[in-house]
Amino acid sequence: MSEPHPQIKHAYQNHHLDSTRWENFQVRDDDIIIATPYKSGTTWMQNIVRHLVFLEQPTMPAQTDVSPWLDNRLFPIEDILSKLEAQEHRRFIKTHLPLDGLPFYQQAKYIVMGRDARDVFMSLWNHYRNYTPEFIKLMNEDVPGLVGSPFPPCPVDIGTFWYMWMTRGWFEWEREGYPFWSNISHVQIWWDFRSLPNILFVHFADLLEDPSGEIARVAKYLDIALSDQQVESIVEATSFQSMKEKAEHYVPAGGRAWIGGAQTFMNQGINGRWKNVLVPEDLSLYHESASRILSPSCQQWLENGRLASA
Repeated sequence: MSEPHPQIKHAYQNHHLDSTRWENFQVRDDDIIIATPYKSGTTWMQNIVRHLVFLEQPTMPAQTDVSPWLDNRLFPIEDILSKLEAQEHRRFIKTHLPLDGLPFYQQAKYIVMGRDARDVFMSLWNHYRNYTPEFIKLMNEDVPGLVGSPFPPCPVDIGTFWYMWMTRGWFEWEREGYPFWSNISHVQIWWDFRSLPNILFVHFADLLEDPSGEIARVAKYLDIALSDQQVESIVEATSFQSMKEKAEHYVPAGGRAWIGGAQTFMNQGINGRWKNVLVPEDLSLYHESASRILSPSCQQWLENGRLASA
């Protein structure tokens, strides 16, 4: 019996997203699609792939110039598609869409990042509460074509944000993630197709624990040969410290959407901060949501990563 083929079931359209922007995308046989929930290592993986694609080349283009977030509705889709069509190197494109809202191309290779939802939340809290009023106005009023309700300002209290993020969905088919979109369901939808040969899962915690091993694994998956020396060079170039020093090179629009700019976006790059913030009642909400949405294997991987569960 053949493997089930992923199918589009929903159109994800809100203040940030428009999944229909993929309808005119023309895939190439060697395309790489980095498909992650928010705040799960997207920019980190984009930079790793950038170093792999431009390996040993004397100059390396800026990440924001070559690896667009295609389903971000704030930038004209015609411009993005035109730039992608003009690229002669191996392309690598970012998406924050679940697999039930994204075309599945058998000839492309997908890299799916995952991270413990509690760590995602701590990073998202920094991300959301530092949005500038001008950026929220841009999403809600200045860029035409908003579908659905306007994006709300961040609550003052972190507990209030946790409760609505963990118990309410933005879309009618979601049960968590408000006011963005699903995080937990996003991973499960991809996880259901993890046996497909062109989907690779990489965990944020594993990249922290063993960057050399994980970068070598990504390179092998992409059929890119690396020497040990090249691996270590990429580890150094893509470390959090190295990226934070040049944060404006990696953050969309140079970080102008956040108070404090790109340095705010590149916050701490660590896990476990939730242990000093979330109280037992908060954790009960998490476990209820995770057990309702995630399969046991997916929950185990999300909470522990490959290394911790080996």
